[in-house]
Amino acid sequence: MRLLSRFVPALALACAAIALPAAAQSDYPTKPIKWVVGYPPGGTTDLLARLMGQYLSVKLGQQIVIENRAGGGNNIGTEYAIRSPADGYTLFLVNPANAINATLYPRLNFNFLEDMAPVAGIVRVPNVMTVTKKFPANTVQEFIDYAKKNPGKVNMASSGAGTSVHLSGELFKYMTGIDMKHVPYKGAGPAINDLIGGQVDVLFDNMPSIIGHIRAGSVRALGVTSAQRSPALPDVPSISETVPGYEASAWFGMSVPKGTPRAIVDRLNKEVNAALADPVMKAKLADLGGVPIPGTPEEFWALHRMETEKWAKIVKFSGAKVE
Repeated sequence: MRLLSRFVPALALACAAIALPAAAQSDYPTKPIKWVVGYPPGGTTDLLARLMGQYLSVKLGQQIVIENRAGGGNNIGTEYAIRSPADGYTLFLVNPANAINATLYPRLNFNFLEDMAPVAGIVRVPNVMTVTKKFPANTVQEFIDYAKKNPGKVNMASSGAGTSVHLSGELFKYMTGIDMKHVPYKGAGPAINDLIGGQVDVLFDNMPSIIGHIRAGSVRALGVTSAQRSPALPDVPSISETVPGYEASAWFGMSVPKGTPRAIVDRLNKEVNAALADPVMKAKLADLGGVPIPGTPEEFWALHRMETEKWAKIVKFSGAKVE
């Protein structure tokens, strides 16, 4: 009995110590949350993070602070997020580059699928083949004809080597047999600015960051990269109407450093899915050409694995290189 009387208080103290982290998780969040974006302001990843961040700030009761860490084809921001504490206060905006870079870069300091934990998918969007207003082509076929007559003279901008923007163009080059010079930028914003200014000729940009410029008439859309036309740009044909079998799209979601407590992951997943079901949010995403991809963390990671395999084939097939 005397031994038991000594053991019980010690056991109670140990249980209390174990319960503290759980209590802290149930109170999550108690301070602002950082959402890392691997590109500069102005691009689709940044736009989606800010749109979703506004909604989550209200629902979570804490400010979502967007932190742009651009460079290295999205790898700088990715590695920063991976090395951050797994406490739920660092989020990462997952984008196609995280699937593409697994093959594009021969040596990375991380394995994204193993070193990060999924939270939720957000949206899937097509890219748009867009040209500067002075470019002498009004259709995809006219563009192809011009490029074949002027091999190597067409400048194709991208938001960075290895992005879906880049590889959408590489896939187009492969399937049409044309030769274009790749001009990578550090994000969509700078690429769009030079497209508007006429310093580059064509950009296969993600729809959310380019659609406003298309509607304003500052650039001209020739085709969308999805298999069918997009409701957001119903008068713009799909590239596949001219190049049968062509298809590419961008997808985005949220992840956290591996080891983040499941209770926090589930809370974030719940709020993201609620946002995707909210009529106002759905309307905003649809206006940007996006289709919500709600679901569990495991379903989002299954999509990520599938896209990693798909883009690996395209990287090898097209011979895309990091410049």
